[in-house]
Amino acid sequence: MTKIKLIELMAQKAKIKKAAAERALNTLVGAIKDSLDKGNTFTLTGFGTFFASKRAARLGRNPKTGQQIQIPAIRTVRFRPSAKMKKRM
Repeated sequence: MTKIKLIELMAQKAKIKKAAAERALNTLVGAIKDSLDKGNTFTLTGFGTFFASKRAARLGRNPKTGQQIQIPAIRTVRFRPSAKMKKRM
């Protein structure tokens, strides 16, 4: 599902205008980003938890040349689904 389709669905289900649904979705995404930037988790009960994770530096291979390269450490976003969401899947 795309962001546009999600906005249309939200507007239809909540019986609000698309502009209001878009503002609501952008607010939610912004809140998740702000929480993760501060090093906190963001939990939506019944859905799951977004959290920041550190990926350690490691050795990799350039697939074109086969040469070993150093892949730097990075911060990434991970998602852990709730027990209810796992049951639905």
